[in-house]
Amino acid sequence: MRLSYVIGPLAILLLSLILSAYFYHLLPAELASHFRLDGTPDGWQSREITMLWMLMSQLVFVLLTAGIAWGTSRLSTRFGQGEGGIRAERVVLFMGNLIVLPQLLVCFAMVDTFSYNLYQRHIMPIWIFPLIILGLVTIALGIFLVYIFSKARGGQRG
Repeated sequence: MRLSYVIGPLAILLLSLILSAYFYHLLPAELASHFRLDGTPDGWQSREITMLWMLMSQLVFVLLTAGIAWGTSRLSTRFGQGEGGIRAERVVLFMGNLIVLPQLLVCFAMVDTFSYNLYQRHIMPIWIFPLIILGLVTIALGIFLVYIFSKARGGQRG
């Protein structure tokens, strides 16, 4: 197993730790941690519990990523690779770093919670951020699909 298989989730975890360390002493003892659709708070928790939940969820994502990458790499070495197939190393790299998407959502929720509790302002409505992420992922997958088709057409000509 290589570090590159889990680098994305580790980077988001590190970013979350840095942001938490920076904002911890600036935040009030009681944080608004749950919000209605209109952005008004309807749930409160202590600063410590809020930080614990957010950082523990990031750690769970990293451990899940490590488990997926480890299991996939073990299966790929056990069963090998068929002719003309995709290299198993790239599949493990993709699958391991795919967990970064929900991690980004948790990281955004953490930063938005900090923003609301410090400045009584949301960065943006929380539902818009997943739409932005899904749009960017759709564009990236479209570009990847064009790349795959161009490689396949090039292989058929030769």
